[in-house]
Amino acid sequence: MRDCSPCARSLILKHSLILEATNLSYRIAFSRISLSHLQAFTARDQKIIRDALIEQLSYEPTVPTRNRKEMRPNLLAVWELRIGEFRVYYDVEEEELIVDIRAIGIKEGNQVRIGGEIVEL
Repeated sequence: MRDCSPCARSLILKHSLILEATNLSYRIAFSRISLSHLQAFTARDQKIIRDALIEQLSYEPTVPTRNRKEMRPNLLAVWELRIGEFRVYYDVEEEELIVDIRAIGIKEGNQVRIGGEIVEL
């Protein structure tokens, strides 16, 4: 385990990443593919994304805000989080209190690039 911030820690388990912050309701879990999306960014961008995920999704990840919205039906995820030009797509498992990060991309004009490919949502 290594500290991401004074109040959070990261666990890397079988090619996935789980962010846990002390006394927080929801755990943030990265799938193998979303972890590879995150690792494609610079270390600085990764820190910006991780910090925003903890701040924005640790409590009430299913409450719409200015930067968080429920998406139209699609195959990727139910929710989208805007972090500047970055987009994080996630689902929430309410019973287990887990935010499942499905994909991380970057907004380019009217398109989103995820894993090096333009994705239609």
